[in-house]
Amino acid sequence: MATSRIETALAGAGQTKAVVSGVGVLDRIGATFVEYLPGMRAIIVADENTWEAAGPGVRDSLRAAGIELDEPVIFPGTPVLFADDAMVLRVRDILAATDAAAVSVGSGSINDVVKNASDMVGRPYLSVCTAASVDGYTAEGAAITVKGVKSTVTCRAPIAVIAPIDVMAAAPSRLTATGLGDLFEKVPAGADWLVSDALGVEAVDWDVWDLVQGPLQDAIADPDGLRRGDLEAVAALSEGLQMSGLAIQVYGTSRPASGAGHYFSHQWEMEGYGRDWAIPLSHGFKVGLGTLAMCALYEMVLGLDLASIDVESRLAAWPTPEEDRARVEALQPVSIIRESAVRASADKYLSLDAARERLETIRRVWPELRFRLAQQVIPAAEVEDILRRVGAIHHPGQIAVSLEQLRTKYFQAQTIRTRYTILDLLQEAGVLQDVVDRLFTPGGYWYERPPEPRWTDAS
Repeated sequence: MATSRIETALAGAGQTKAVVSGVGVLDRIGATFVEYLPGMRAIIVADENTWEAAGPGVRDSLRAAGIELDEPVIFPGTPVLFADDAMVLRVRDILAATDAAAVSVGSGSINDVVKNASDMVGRPYLSVCTAASVDGYTAEGAAITVKGVKSTVTCRAPIAVIAPIDVMAAAPSRLTATGLGDLFEKVPAGADWLVSDALGVEAVDWDVWDLVQGPLQDAIADPDGLRRGDLEAVAALSEGLQMSGLAIQVYGTSRPASGAGHYFSHQWEMEGYGRDWAIPLSHGFKVGLGTLAMCALYEMVLGLDLASIDVESRLAAWPTPEEDRARVEALQPVSIIRESAVRASADKYLSLDAARERLETIRRVWPELRFRLAQQVIPAAEVEDILRRVGAIHHPGQIAVSLEQLRTKYFQAQTIRTRYTILDLLQEAGVLQDVVDRLFTPGGYWYERPPEPRWTDAS
């Protein structure tokens, strides 16, 4: 059954009508399908791994409810299904050849592909979660790599979600760890939203804020229990992930759930980094490292006196549009990323008059904003400890990323999206270079971190 928090979120979500969560709820899939997709046939979409985890139970529940079934679509378990536009079109064609509604059995990639493909054929679908690994189950929109660029594709969320906690708790621990990494980014993402709100760029919707931030602390409170597959800990994480997705539905964009920490992952994903590994580098592992990177940066930011910015000096050094474009192009050597980053950066470029207004606003609001940020951000050492205990990535060396490569990601992350974050504020204030450099020099967070061995599934 749904918790009271989820029921509250569902009331404003619009697209997803039910989240059925708990131990042993696989047998409720048939009844849920009948209630929300009456009279329709069903077609299960899974891969070999997720079929083994839950497929037979899903099939049996649907049959017991008298639902006619097409032959299930089961993709190979290895290599891991990649959520790109080609795979979406493949599933779309399968769905277009039937009148059945899809039942997605899997986690991030399978759910996103089925979500996008179902929307293309104008048909609702039902999602069955097999791991507490992503917040996208209930989200409006799908994370799809389109022509090589990681994108959020507009499409409808599932009409209902089944979250069998016992199945999710039995998933490989790395999947639960990646879910915590994905959810953890809501901490600095929330701080980024506070920054945007204070500067008048994008106001915080406090009702939506509570949907994400309310269950967040409970969801990340027991990393050791998550690693063990403790049912209560996994249930709390699952609730946090479902609430994050529902908040995206309510708000209409991913702002409540995604900030600059996610952009580290997006940059790596567009580069294809870790995609061809024996165990592909997960979205949540990259987001978790981005979370740590941003919390370390926020700690530095809290020590700045941005109320004393010399506005005239900064405006004297303000780049022309051509100079800013050259900066972005130099940061992005991959052509397809460069083209996207140039467009995003041009959209948020400020004229001199707008820059003066922005810098004056930063000066005015900084004392109160710094106080609010200090209440939101978790110390980087605490973030690292939680990631370590759950079994997630907590050092760039674990994924063969050098400190210099990580340093570059801070600057690249600032260029790839139009959404305003602390990285944009620091770039506009002319201090991003200095703040990032200090993280990697003696006394800085990354300089002081001891090397870590390469991550393996047994880590």
